[in-house]
Amino acid sequence: MTSRPITEEDLNGFVDDRLDADRHAEVVAYLDAHPDIARRIAGYCEQRDTLRAALAPIAEEPVPPELDLSRMIQERRRPRRGAAWPVAAAVVLLCVGGATGWLARGITLPPGAGIEALAQEAAASYAVYVPDQLRPVELRAEDRVLLAAWTARRLGQPVAIPDLAASGYRFMGGRVVPTAHGPAALFMYDDDRGTRLVMLVRPMATDHDTPMSPHAHGGVNGYSWAEQGLGYSLVGAVAADTLHPLADHVRRQLRKS
Repeated sequence: MTSRPITEEDLNGFVDDRLDADRHAEVVAYLDAHPDIARRIAGYCEQRDTLRAALAPIAEEPVPPELDLSRMIQERRRPRRGAAWPVAAAVVLLCVGGATGWLARGITLPPGAGIEALAQEAAASYAVYVPDQLRPVELRAEDRVLLAAWTARRLGQPVAIPDLAASGYRFMGGRVVPTAHGPAALFMYDDDRGTRLVMLVRPMATDHDTPMSPHAHGGVNGYSWAEQGLGYSLVGAVAADTLHPLADHVRRQLRKS
């Protein structure tokens, strides 16, 4: 039992990553005991991650000068003849609309749904979540049971969480992430030097059974394969010859699960 009831504010704080560690653990226990509420909160988390993943590549870009809202408002404040307010309102509306279009540019779905698409999605997830020092995973390693239930529900089938401790990598936790081909499970690992690996798993629309193959995207190496309709991609900023035996180890574990 918790020291105080779980409120809607606590649930919102859970979705927004604003809870301290103790309250986070209490909310996780509450969700584990209330599956209907857990499904609703999981939906909110998925919507949040969709927005983060979609806007991450462009959110840090500087706003073009012509869309600088502060500059436009400052110019509108200068005394002018005639009715200034209608013009100012039109400028603000144009600016907001233009900024929205600018942020949304380039958000398109990658072609294909096979192993190559999975590899790109794994590299993209790595780029979004691995640099995050505050909340790289949604559910921590101690929430493994809840994470397994969450990913199974969203992917429509159980997904085993590999153990890489024997290879020097601790399981950090994971989350459900959006892709162009539906939800995927993301599991994250790190070693004593802080090197992080990401494992992405999702159902495959094509390439249901595909041999393991290497890939590289922007300095991130990876190995991807598919078995029995599930696709797997292990990625990290490590040498390919270091990552390959780890991927083989993961595949052997999955075949035994």
